[in-house]
Amino acid sequence: MIKQAEQFLEQCYKELGKTEAELRARTEAVTQEIAETGSYTHTYEELEYGAKMAWRNSNRCIGRLFWNRLEVKDQRHLGTEEEVAGALQEHIHEATNGGRIQSTISIFKPKTDDGEVKIWNHQLLRYAGYETDEGIIGDPDSVALTKKALDMGWEGAGTPFDILPHIFHIDDREPVWYDVPEDIILEIPLRHPEYEWFRELNLRWYAVPIISDMRLEIGGVDYTCAPFNGWYMETEIGARNFADDFRYNLLPVVAEKMGLDTNRNSSLWKDRALLELNQAVLYSFQQDGVSLVDHHTAAWQFQVFQRNEHKQNRQVTGDWTWLNPPVSPATTPIFHQSFEDRMDSPNYFYQKCPFS
Repeated sequence: MIKQAEQFLEQCYKELGKTEAELRARTEAVTQEIAETGSYTHTYEELEYGAKMAWRNSNRCIGRLFWNRLEVKDQRHLGTEEEVAGALQEHIHEATNGGRIQSTISIFKPKTDDGEVKIWNHQLLRYAGYETDEGIIGDPDSVALTKKALDMGWEGAGTPFDILPHIFHIDDREPVWYDVPEDIILEIPLRHPEYEWFRELNLRWYAVPIISDMRLEIGGVDYTCAPFNGWYMETEIGARNFADDFRYNLLPVVAEKMGLDTNRNSSLWKDRALLELNQAVLYSFQQDGVSLVDHHTAAWQFQVFQRNEHKQNRQVTGDWTWLNPPVSPATTPIFHQSFEDRMDSPNYFYQKCPFS
């Protein structure tokens, strides 16, 4: 941990314009604290900049141009279930920002030998998935967590778009669940600029994608509860959540409404339905004044990010398979580039599912 802390502090203090004397004094203090306690406590400035650096280092994120605009909420002082639940709801409200989505991260106390805070939800807003005799109602990706929620006493309405409660545990205490208040949830009903029948599908999606099950690592300190969000790229909803056959699987439905020939692949019905589904997502968010970026603009922004990093003599790492959008990837410059898929620190990491 001392080595990790030293590496982080050196980079962090250099980028923040700190003096050599400030770096030396802080490094000595941190080294002593680790020797005495086995860990150390970040200052807010270190926590804030470390979280921003972690976003900048996130290989799978195409939206890193805005890494330095991340709003960092220090929630390390919270220790009760009620306090944590309130902070998660506060995050949703402030990140939603009336539709002008604010990139935000809420960082709770770090993991220690005494325990950790861990959220069971993949995202703070996510639709339930119910297994029925007629098939799955809702999001198939949420079936396991929905079962856990139901077992814990939560009651969903049984519709395709029921927001799951927040489930989390603190240290060795039993997990708890809290419903998400409806008045802080912004959802966008989907419609299409040309096809009136699209409204009849009764589709909608929530405005803010808040990832809540990843671990934030800064200088050797692990924050197992650090939900964070940017804003949606339309393909995340239109080409994955709604289009994947293991999610809502709506391409056949849209294709049928469009009158396309779904009996042969050469009709390109999947491609045509996919495009219109994404068009509906873009149109609906734009009409409602909710932040969203299309994949072409996002790819252009990533090029700007790369140029900015090059000016700072920093290498841009990346996971090519994730950076390429799932719609028309060859039309973006990212498709024709290569990246080193190296995990630099600070960063965000997957962690073991607490209920699997």
